[in-house]
This record gives sequence, structure tokens and C-alpha cells, in this order.
Amino acid sequence: MSSRTTSTARTRRVAVTSGVAALVAVAGLGLGAVPAHADPVPPTSNCDPTRDFYWDEIASVRVEPTVTDFLAVAIAPGTTGSYTKTLSEVTSVSTTINSSVEVGIEFKAIFAKVSTKVGFSVSDTKATTRTTTVTDTVNFNSPGYYGLYRGTRKVTGQWVRYVCARAGTGGLWINTSPNGPGTFTTFDVPEQGTVACSFPEPAGTLRAAARARLVC
Repeated sequence: MSSRTTSTARTRRVAVTSGVAALVAVAGLGLGAVPAHADPVPPTSNCDPTRDFYWDEIASVRVEPTVTDFLAVAIAPGTTGSYTKTLSEVTSVSTTINSSVEVGIEFKAIFAKVSTKVGFSVSDTKATTRTTTVTDTVNFNSPGYYGLYRGTRKVTGQWVRYVCARAGTGGLWINTSPNGPGTFTTFDVPEQGTVACSFPEPAGTLRAAARARLVC
């Protein structure tokens, strides 16, 4: 996943139809927070320091639809047509480990476990949703109040790591964060689209979060 994009643009036709509603409803299935798992520990108390270097697990994870760029557009009767609009950034999401944006290769296993937990691939390197310019070319064929958006599914949570420390002829798992689990932030592949006041969106989806920004 690229950490910086100079421009994002595409052309779409906007029409409020029941067929589109069905597709959006299917796309929204399964989006939401995953139940938390408190303070996981290795499956065994003993380890082999010659082969067991560390053991990672996800303690908790939360998925939150997040609008990163947005623009409200009012289309009056008789003014429909193709328009190119520049969106305004409202927030950004960056991949972090323990609040640091410097994500080393040793943390890839943690983000792999996060992907497994949430059921989709998340960024596992230093990355951000921020771009220099986000534009959208849309063909409006009906008057109304629309929202152009770009966003992602932000994923936050906690993780634990144990290292195998030598103890006599064997080894024991030692918690590297005895004062509490570490934290992480990452995100799904960003998406871009259009929502309308006249068209409700499934609760808990990115499209619903974008529509909520409209004063309908």
C-alpha cells in the first residue's frame, strides 16, 4: 500500500435506484468491531530458546469506518451533468505501533494477525491515507444533495509480545510489556464514492459515515 498519492480521480454516474441499494447492502455486511480478547498468553509456559524467539497475539481490535476526505455538492434541477470536484481532507489515518509511525519489519507478524482477526488485509508498513490532492469526476443525472467521499476502515487495538528467555537447560516466556499491552493503528485499502441525502445507507458502513456528514 502506497504511503502517499499525488492524485486520486475517477468518473462515475450517480443515480438513486433500488438495484444500487441492494449492492450497497451486500457490501456493508460484516463491517464493525471485533470482540476484544483480554491479555492473551502463550499456549505453553515453557519454550525453546534455540527456535522460539517471540510470540505475538492480538489482545483487542476495533474496526471503525472513517471518512478522510469529503465534499458536499448541491445539484439544482436543470444543472445536472459532469463535474470534477476537489475534496477537502477531514482527517487522516496512519499505521502506528505504540504511537510510532516507524513500523519495522519485526511488526509484520502482528499486522498479519490483525488481518486474520478482522477478515481483510490491513497495512503492515509505514503508511498513511493522506494525499496531496483528492479529486472526483462525477456525472450527476438527478438533482439533489450529494456527498463525495474518500475513506477507509480504521483498525485500532492492543497487542502483546512474549520473548523466550533461557532458564537453565530450557526457556520461559517473558512478557515484554508487563505494564500493559502495546497499541496499534492501521487501515484497510481506501475507497472513494458518492452518497445522497435521498438514499439511506446501511448502518456501520463507510457510506453511512459519509452520508452522516450531509445536512439532510
